[in-house]
Amino acid sequence: MDLPGPIHDFLLVFLGSGLILGSIGVVLFPNPIYSAFSLGLVLVCISLFYILSNSYFVAAAQLLIYVGAINVLILFAVMFLNGSEYSNDFPLWTLGDGITSQVCISLFISLISTILDTSWYGIIWTTRSNQIIEQDLISNSQQIGIHLSTDFFLPFELISIILLVALIGAIVIARQ
Repeated sequence: MDLPGPIHDFLLVFLGSGLILGSIGVVLFPNPIYSAFSLGLVLVCISLFYILSNSYFVAAAQLLIYVGAINVLILFAVMFLNGSEYSNDFPLWTLGDGITSQVCISLFISLISTILDTSWYGIIWTTRSNQIIEQDLISNSQQIGIHLSTDFFLPFELISIILLVALIGAIVIARQ
């Protein structure tokens, strides 16, 4: 969006605050329904960030896919869970929590060491003039379609498999 500087800055601060507060709400709310609604707030704020950066197609996809489908699926699954599962009788730290934290910490350390060991200045960026001309002749949605079916085919298919597994999990939870 082409907004004046102060308005753009205000919207950035407002959306950033909503994003941070929603993220804190996802983690800290003891009720999973409130946590799912906080996740919806986070996803809406992210899509509004996309609108501020003139990425309207990505913003619409964010709203439709994540807020409209994934967040509703999460709410659907949470609503079918038994409320007694969220009582305060659970111990604060279990064996599974310890194993999960060790795996996450080791992944984090390996990612940080990989990032630090990579020579980022040695990467050579090349562009071809014919690709630039081709990109100017087609619209943004056509470019996204071309990239999804060529460059990002594997990640796109992996995401679709993950969504299928989430849908099957929601159906299994609903049947119980």
